[in-house]
Amino acid sequence: MNDEARPFFRDVSDHLTRVNESVESLDRLVSDILSAHLAQMSVRQNDDMRKISAWAAMAAIPTMIAGIYGMNFEHMPELRWTWSYPAVIAIMAALEVVLYRTFKRRGWL
Repeated sequence: MNDEARPFFRDVSDHLTRVNESVESLDRLVSDILSAHLAQMSVRQNDDMRKISAWAAMAAIPTMIAGIYGMNFEHMPELRWTWSYPAVIAIMAALEVVLYRTFKRRGWL
């Protein structure tokens, strides 16, 4: 190699070192941004799962009560009561209101 060209190669080496450090810095930055984005997506998915679970719990209560009364038992004294049907509907509605308020207060809905 020519002695006159050595300073130019040193200069090229310095430029390459700077570019390499810059690329590594940008790579770390992009990795951090990707990690932050994935964390935000995970939080959003958890919020969605909470909402779905809350609505499923609210649907399960009347389904359970209606399932019990749909089994056609012979020895259920409340079947012969005059106010049994409205009482069961009122209980289902009250439980739904309690669940809704609880989930709303906790931020699930």
